[in-house]
Amino acid sequence: MKRVLITDDVHALLLEGLEKEGYSVDYRPKISQDEVISVIHLYDGVVINTKTKAYAPLLEKAKKLKFIGRLGSGLDIIDLPLAAQKGIRVYSAPEGNRNAVAEHALGMLLALLHKLPAADRTVREGLPWNREAYRGRELMNLTVGVVGCGNTGSSFVKKLGGMGVKVLIHDKYRHFLAEGISWASQCTLTELQENADVISLHLPLTSETQYLVNDEFMNRCKKGVILINTCRGKVVDTKSLTEHLKTGQVGGACLDVFENEHPDTFSTQEKALYTRLYEFPQVVLSPHVAGWSVQSKKRIAEVLLSKICHSVGIQTNDIPQL
Repeated sequence: MKRVLITDDVHALLLEGLEKEGYSVDYRPKISQDEVISVIHLYDGVVINTKTKAYAPLLEKAKKLKFIGRLGSGLDIIDLPLAAQKGIRVYSAPEGNRNAVAEHALGMLLALLHKLPAADRTVREGLPWNREAYRGRELMNLTVGVVGCGNTGSSFVKKLGGMGVKVLIHDKYRHFLAEGISWASQCTLTELQENADVISLHLPLTSETQYLVNDEFMNRCKKGVILINTCRGKVVDTKSLTEHLKTGQVGGACLDVFENEHPDTFSTQEKALYTRLYEFPQVVLSPHVAGWSVQSKKRIAEVLLSKICHSVGIQTNDIPQL
């Protein structure tokens, strides 16, 4: 019987569906990276999330492996060329959490504009109500730039449809076309930087996108731009971001992802950097949970199960679409 190892928490329907397809499923959501490497030779398939990396140390041990299922979208945790070389198909499920990410990005943006985190603390701490200090800014009539228009980017564009905004889209690899999207238009990155009041990032992490948002990028933006990052932490240079928040070149940031997402491993320099970032009142933060909804957990399982059953995997020359 074919065996599948599931290394992270998943909706039960994925386990049940794989078993109906004739797989013997080992569900070990607390398994460590080293443990996965030590047993991977026993399995025909493996389902992973961010804590498990399918790089060379794992893939070289995977003698029987036919497929890797990715719970979500980011494929930077998989060595795609090596997987292709070994004939291992890769399945991901960006369709499963794209709506959750889009809603989360919009929610963070509205919370920032209307100063909700600080206002909430004032009420909870029983402080005098300085209502003027929490006078918000409306999203309506602003220009929102969307960099990357795959699954999550296009979902975010659609969410903005009723908000009374103008949307500028830049995607190097695809032309965004959708019926009835009158509020959005495609443009160059330079045009987007010069005109957007808000820039939301929806990019995979690749050698091309790593630290795309650096000093040069932010200096080209409209002064006071608000940055949203719900894709990958290393798309943004955190040190550069803190400097531009300090000067006001960046007027605010909504961050769900970070360069280092394991606070217990922070170096002395990282502790100082993140402490500085956390002190800015014009920053809204969440712990990489944008795609983490009750509905997306089920939807990711449904999408992944369908792709595995129908062998709909990616090829190494495909552009990963978040």
